[in-house]
Amino acid sequence: MNRSVTIIRRLLALGAILFGVVTIIAGARILGGADPGYTVFGPLLIYNTGMGVAYVAAGILAWRDPASGRRAAGTIFLLNLLVLGAIAYLYTAGSAVAVESLGAMTFRTVVWLLLFLGLAWVSRGSDVHGFRRDA
Repeated sequence: MNRSVTIIRRLLALGAILFGVVTIIAGARILGGADPGYTVFGPLLIYNTGMGVAYVAAGILAWRDPASGRRAAGTIFLLNLLVLGAIAYLYTAGSAVAVESLGAMTFRTVVWLLLFLGLAWVSRGSDVHGFRRDA
């Protein structure tokens, strides 16, 4: 793997880790009683806070092995997409899901799609174990 690809992979990994840390901090603040200024949908708050830990883990995986990081990012993207669909349904059904929650979940889903695509690009020459296919 050439040096610029390694730098890009590490930047993607750091982005995932930082995104996870910020997600954990934001979730912990609200769980601790901070008022975000809108109605909080409890299950979504717990999901997002827990996923912050998964975001950090995915970033660590991406730092160590681009193929593992790609799989983790793809899994996180799909989980977030499913949750986004569920809360969009609940919102349209009149449940206690705030439009801010929809926006934040959309943002998370797009971030993880971009991280997945970036990691897919940097790991394109690796097989599932991180070895070069053309070696």
